[in-house]
Amino acid sequence: MSVFNDINHTTEKASHIGERYIRASHQYFKLKVFQQLTLSLSLVTKVFAVGSLLFAGLVFLSIAGAIELGNAVNSYSLGFLLVGLIYVVISILIYLLRAKFNAYIIKKVGLKFFN
Repeated sequence: MSVFNDINHTTEKASHIGERYIRASHQYFKLKVFQQLTLSLSLVTKVFAVGSLLFAGLVFLSIAGAIELGNAVNSYSLGFLLVGLIYVVISILIYLLRAKFNAYIIKKVGLKFFN
């Protein structure tokens, strides 16, 4: 009977260790999800704050640049048209280089997500 008691004790011990492992893993994953969510929320907040200020600055710079180009070519509408065309060209370049942007973003996010 001693053998059966030892086997019973060993299985109880293994079961207890397994339960502790599952609880610890569950807590670890909860903390990992919390970390990723807070990092993401913080990143979105910073991007929104900085992006909105940069957008406002870009609007003012665009208007000022369009007015100056308009003065240079003696036509305000042509100055605004040139600034608009500059933005279209920049947009096309970004569209053509989108694969490089995707790869860069995946590398950056992957490092933070999987560590």
